[in-house]
Amino acid sequence: MTQYEQALAGHVTPEMRRVAERERLDAEAVRAEVAAGRMVIPANRLHRAGAGGGERLDPCGIGRAATTKINANLGASPVSSCKEQELLKLQLAVRYGADAVMDLSTGGDLDDMRRHLIAHAAVPVGTVPIYSMIVDRPVEELSVEGILETVRRQAEQGVDFFTIHAGLRREHLPLVRKRRMGIVSRGGSLLAKWMVHHGRENPMYEAFDEISAVLREYDVAYSLGDGLRPGCLADASDAAQFAELDTLGELVARARAAGVQVMVEGPGHVPFDQIEANMKRQEAVCDGAPFYVLGPVVTDVFPGYDHITSAIGATAAAFYGASFLCYVTPAEHLALPAPEDVRQGCVAYKIAAHAADVARGLPGARDWDDAMADARVAFDWPRQFELAFDGDAARSFRQKGDVDADADYCSMCGRDWCALRISKEIAEKTGP
Repeated sequence: MTQYEQALAGHVTPEMRRVAERERLDAEAVRAEVAAGRMVIPANRLHRAGAGGGERLDPCGIGRAATTKINANLGASPVSSCKEQELLKLQLAVRYGADAVMDLSTGGDLDDMRRHLIAHAAVPVGTVPIYSMIVDRPVEELSVEGILETVRRQAEQGVDFFTIHAGLRREHLPLVRKRRMGIVSRGGSLLAKWMVHHGRENPMYEAFDEISAVLREYDVAYSLGDGLRPGCLADASDAAQFAELDTLGELVARARAAGVQVMVEGPGHVPFDQIEANMKRQEAVCDGAPFYVLGPVVTDVFPGYDHITSAIGATAAAFYGASFLCYVTPAEHLALPAPEDVRQGCVAYKIAAHAADVARGLPGARDWDDAMADARVAFDWPRQFELAFDGDAARSFRQKGDVDADADYCSMCGRDWCALRISKEIAEKTGP
C-alpha cells in the first residue's frame, strides 16, 4: 500500500513517524494530513530501502501542516556538466537547505546520471520522465508504450516523485496564441508539439490511469506539471494557465482514487499582487493538494538576480498557500547553473521558506530567530556563528572588520557608536 492508502486505512507508517519527529508534530496528525491529501511524503519504496546499495531515504513531509520545503533542480544539459559536477551540486544543495532535488538532465547518459544521484541522495529525488522518453528520438514518435516503459524504469531506479504534464489538453492550445511568450515549459512545449503533429489528445492525459498504476506499485508521488505556466508577467493568470489548472484539479481526484499521492505544480512569473489569488485558487480547485511553485518571479528585468526576484515571490507564495518551493538560481534564463549558483539559489529559498513559516506562526518557527537576538545582545559571536544558517559566511564578514574577535561591537559603528552597547549601559544606569 502507498503512504496515502496506509493513511486512509488508519495506519501510521515509519515514514509518517519520521516526518512527525522532524516536524515536531503528533504522528497521528501527520497520518490525518496524508489521508486528507494535504500532505505528501515522496518515498519510493526502493529508495526507502537503499536501492542498489545507495543512500536510504530520510523522508520529509510536504504540506501546510509542515514547514515549507525547498527543491533544488540539478542535471546535465546536452552541452554542459557531468556526473561529478552534478554530485557536487547535490551535496551543496543538501548542505544549504534543499529538502528534495530534481534531476532534470537532458544530455549524456540519463539513466546513469539518475542512478548516480539517487545512490547519493538521502533526500527525495524527482524527475521529468518525458526527457528520457525522447532523448534518442523526436517527440513525434512518443507512444503510450514508451511512456509507461520509461515511467516504470525510473520508478525501479528509486525516483520518489514524477513531474507528469498531463493537464495540458489539446483544447487549451488555441488559448496559447494570445500569449506574449507562448509555452515556456519544456515538457509542455514537447507535448503540445506532439498533439499538433498527431491531431490527438495529450498522451499523458489519455494514459493517466495506466501511469497511476505504475506510480502506485512503487509509491511514487505525482507532481502534476504546469505545462502552461506563465513565462512572463504579461501571461500570468491568463485563460491558458487556469484552464490547465482546472484539469489538474480533475487529475488530483483521479490520482487519489488510484491510491497515489499527488501534489500540483504552479507558476512561474506572476506580479506580486496576483500571488495570493493564485495560491487560493489552486487550493480550491485542487482540493488542498500541496502546491509546488517555481518562484514565482515577480519581475522580468533582473537577469542574473532571479534568485532574488523569485525569492520575493516565493515568500509570499508560501505565506498564502504553497508548501513546496522550487528554487531559482542567478543563472535562470541564462545558463545551466554552476555549483555556486546552486548554493546561492538554496540560500535564497531557505530565507523565503523560513520567513514564510515565521509569518504563518508555525509553532517553534521563530525560536531560531529569538535565540539569535539573545546572542547578539550578549555580543556572543561564537553563538551567533553557530546559530547562523551559513556560519562560515557570517564569520568571514566578521573577520573582515578590524576589531578583536570578542569585542562588544562590530566595525560598522565602532565601539563608541554601537547602539546595542549604549542600550546596555542605559539599562544598567536606569535600573530595573
